[in-house]
Amino acid sequence: MAQSGIPPNRTALFDLHVSQGGRIVDFSGYELPVQFTGIVAEHMHTRMMASLFDVSHMGQITVTGSDFETTSQALETLLPGNLKNLKPGSMRYTVLLNAEGGIEDDLIVTRPAEGQAADGVMFIVVNAARKAHDLAIFEEAFTDELEFELHEDKALLALQGPLAGAVLAELSDAPLKLAFMQAMPASIEGIECQISRCGYTGEDGFEISLKNNDAISLAKKLYADERVNPAGLGARDSLRLEAGLCLYGHDMDDTIDPVSADLLFAIGKQRRIDGGFVGAPRVLQIIKDGPENRRVGLLFEGRMPVREGAQIIDVQGKIIGRITSGTFAPSLKAPIAMAYVPSELAVLGNKVTALVRGREVVGTITRMPFVHQNYARKPGI
Repeated sequence: MAQSGIPPNRTALFDLHVSQGGRIVDFSGYELPVQFTGIVAEHMHTRMMASLFDVSHMGQITVTGSDFETTSQALETLLPGNLKNLKPGSMRYTVLLNAEGGIEDDLIVTRPAEGQAADGVMFIVVNAARKAHDLAIFEEAFTDELEFELHEDKALLALQGPLAGAVLAELSDAPLKLAFMQAMPASIEGIECQISRCGYTGEDGFEISLKNNDAISLAKKLYADERVNPAGLGARDSLRLEAGLCLYGHDMDDTIDPVSADLLFAIGKQRRIDGGFVGAPRVLQIIKDGPENRRVGLLFEGRMPVREGAQIIDVQGKIIGRITSGTFAPSLKAPIAMAYVPSELAVLGNKVTALVRGREVVGTITRMPFVHQNYARKPGI
């Protein structure tokens, strides 16, 4: 939420959202649409066709060093992902940790495609509520080696859904060149942008970075396709939860390590042995010993949603865990949630009990993602 007395920011698409009937809320200090026609309708449209989300509140940062080796090696002293092996036009999900191994933020690092930028340039996308925080950490850590620029002049549009590739292919050849977690520069009818094949819904999709001044024009070009509808924060949240994806400040924070959060993949395999990043001693010890608690997926009986903050109790009524995200899943027509429970109980098929307004609701620990992820493993539509 915005600080008291400080008006929320508006993205370049604000007026378009209002004209489309978007219900505007304050999210991470930005006025953004939580829904247009309805969360369930937008959720299901994304699963079946394609939806356009405004994610311009995210932080887009350019990192500049003398060359790729210098930039990647420097970033690896702070981030645990394997960045030195990134190929041009490739992206990597990783985390920013503190000295105790807690997650300060999760982020995506991109190495530009060949010829797109100078050899020492890399791009980072961070969470909206953490961008100033992250930037301060980066700048303090690399006073001399690297330069960082936070782009408030850029918008970020997310086109998501099984038909996203077909829609975008009518404006750009990017879908024919990009697989999941790859990126390239593109020009769409004179609009210069960076297109990444990624997203936060579990579906195939693209994130398009471009100048604020061009955002409405491109959004209207995408909306001109009858397969594309606007979607808001509500559907984005229910989609990411069905996809088993963490939300910073809810399913992870600076007190939770990536092992407990089931984000070990965000740490390079060799780096789990060699360390060499902030928080490594603590994280490597947790990898060795196992975490005290683990993030798990829960499928609940009945239809009552089990929301964030609900307590999980054992048979004696003792509190043993808490729900970090929960909703009624439109795709499954059942309540789902993510939670942290003691590692010895984090076994598939185990039953747990959550307290919802004084009522006990039984859930089963289940595999995540709850809904199959449909990422494009090779280029094409």
